[in-house]
This record gives sequence, structure tokens and C-alpha cells, in this order.
Amino acid sequence: MKIDILSRSTSLYSTKRLIEEAEKAGHKTRAVNVLYCDIKLEKQKPLVYYHAEKLPKPDAIIPRIGSSITFYGTAIVRQFEMMGCFSTVSSNALVMSRDKLHSLQKLSRSGVGMPSTVFTNFGEHTDDICELVDGPPVVIKVLEGTQGIGVNLAKTLEEADAIIDAHNDLKSRVIVQEFIEEAGGADLRAFVVGDKVVGAMKRQAQKGEFRSNLHRGGTAKKIQLSRAEEQTAIAAAKALGLGVCGVDLLQSSRGPLVLEVNSSPGLEGIEGATGVNIAKEIIKYVEKNA
Repeated sequence: MKIDILSRSTSLYSTKRLIEEAEKAGHKTRAVNVLYCDIKLEKQKPLVYYHAEKLPKPDAIIPRIGSSITFYGTAIVRQFEMMGCFSTVSSNALVMSRDKLHSLQKLSRSGVGMPSTVFTNFGEHTDDICELVDGPPVVIKVLEGTQGIGVNLAKTLEEADAIIDAHNDLKSRVIVQEFIEEAGGADLRAFVVGDKVVGAMKRQAQKGEFRSNLHRGGTAKKIQLSRAEEQTAIAAAKALGLGVCGVDLLQSSRGPLVLEVNSSPGLEGIEGATGVNIAKEIIKYVEKNA
């Protein structure tokens, strides 16, 4: 089988691991930087050009599309789909997962547990907004943030008002979520491949920090999910149409709550914490579905 890894660099841990496991399984792989791709559209003949040369059609692609290039990266994924290639992440699911508000609306409709969330059109009624999510304290997030960037904890109404006003001045849209105090600055990352969780870790924020992202200094360890947590992660992935993803959960007094779903989750943290060969599981998923 011919598998293209859509990635900006072969030096990235996740890209290297996927290439290693694909080649171990006897597949031909190629790393393709989507920023050097051009697409040609004509009647019933979609094509991808790479460095100005026609790219041979692969059997499958594994998109590793960073948030900063979502628009262009999604166009390339869509072009491969039009050529009849299997993708571990569909272009539609990729777009939806990068839109925090849209993805939360889909999760809400599907019945998946999630923190109470409010979205408003540059609203100045901060007290009413906070009251809707039983705060303060409240968590305020920009819609486009990743790796904990653009996420703030407002402990008082005054802090919330200042943060929301600052975003309003910048015309930066935010969502306001309830603060789950009992989570204790920790969350769970469940790695979903197909219809099962193949690995899970608990991430703990460093002292004085409420964001547990490893990029923000958090630590990680392997964890065995409860049945409810596992079912919630799988349901969240299914609701967004994602075959491969990372689902971030909070442990709350009312059960597991989905924070967000990552359509291009990194492999280094989860493989290091769990010892599970996640890359191999992804290649097996490609073999089963391509």
C-alpha cells in the first residue's frame, strides 16, 4: 500500500513514528508538505502537484495538519479525497474540529457530557454571562487557540470583565465555560483510533497553573479509563466524524466532560506516558479501511 503522510517536516516525532510503523508493515510511504502542493481542478480529473510535478495517487493519506494552515491543508485533504484516497481524518471533520464553537454544538446535540458553555456576540453583560455557567470563577477561551494558548481563568467578575473587554476590543471571539474545580488542574487525553480507545494518559498542571497541557509544563502518566470515560471519548469522536483523534476529558462530580477534540493529536506525549505503540494502531486502522 502507498501511504502519504501530510506533514510539514519529517523531523517531527509523530511523522517519524508513522513512517517507521508504515514501513515496518511493508508499506511505501512518502512525507508531503502541503504548503508545497498545488491542486488542479478540471472535469472529473482532480490532481495534486508537488513542487510543480504531478503527485502519484496514494492509496491513503494521514493528515498531520497544524492549526495555522487549516484552510489550505483542508483543501489539499479534500483534493486527495476527490481522487479516491482514504484519509484517516476527513476534510469535513478536520474543519469542524478546528472550529471550537461548531464542535461543541455538535457534541452538545449528540448528548456527550461537557462543561456548560456560553457564546455571545461581543457581549458586555459579563455578569449575566458568568451566571449562566455558575461562575465566577470561569474559563475564557478564544475560539482559535491551541496548546493552552488563549485560555484564561477569571476568578472574579472583575477579572472576567477585563478579559472579555480586551477580547471585544480586539474583535476576538471567545467562549466562556464553567470552571470544574474538582478536576484539580488535571485532565485526561484519550487517544481514539476507529471505534476504540488505544491509549490514555492523565495530564496534571504544574503548581499555580490550571492548564494541564504538556506545552505549558504539565506532566503526564498512564491511566486506565473508566467505562464511562471510554464511552464518552468514543462518542465524542463519532459525533465529529473523526477516525483518529485525541479527546480531552475532565473528571467531574457529574461524570466525564469533554473539553475538546483534537484532530491532529501529537504522538510523543501519549506514547511516552503509556508505552503504547499508537503509530502502529493508526497504520492498522489505515490497513483495515483503505
